[in-house]
Amino acid sequence: MSLTIYGCYRSRATRNVWLANELGLAFKHVPVIQVYRLPDPDAPGAPIHTRSAEFMAVNPNGHVPSIDDDGFVLHESLAINLYLARKHGGPVAPKDVQEEGLAAMWSLWAATECETQALNLTYHLAAYPPEKRDPAIVATALAALPAPFAVLDKALTEGSGFVMGGRFTVADINVAEIIRYAKPATQLFDAAPNVKAWLDACHARPAFKAMWAAREAEPA
Repeated sequence: MSLTIYGCYRSRATRNVWLANELGLAFKHVPVIQVYRLPDPDAPGAPIHTRSAEFMAVNPNGHVPSIDDDGFVLHESLAINLYLARKHGGPVAPKDVQEEGLAAMWSLWAATECETQALNLTYHLAAYPPEKRDPAIVATALAALPAPFAVLDKALTEGSGFVMGGRFTVADINVAEIIRYAKPATQLFDAAPNVKAWLDACHARPAFKAMWAAREAEPA
């Protein structure tokens, strides 16, 4: 049995690496980089990227991450995590069909309600150089995110500090990996203290720290 995770650490592959760490899974890591990050993806010696023939044979969509789990190929980071948790079980996995539904619901909720605007905050408050930042995009994100943050804050109160099941699960990983994109906007977390405490607790986990250390060691 062998698991391969395709995708550099500076991508959504972090979600899958974090979960693999939580599950204690050994895996091969193929650091496929996004093609837009390369000045000349066709240059001699260019690293494997999302449009490389080698990777397109794995994922014809040309996006990371993907996995190959002993011949079973799967794309989309959130789906990959739900699959790995379901396969390997343990406390991070849904315990029954209702929790499977909740894990899927929260994963899709984070992707649809939060991810685009949270990414905009990362880009336009932190990642982009000042000349590329757009205050209007920031204002739109700051107007859109308080409502879903309030929803999550209430759910965490009712769930003993976790997204579902009163314990840390794959749902926390999938949601936390999206919510962290909004971290440059500290005012959102000040207004949702349960979200802040939960995200801090998620990021204090050894499995997250191991993933993040590998991410920080990867060239920007």
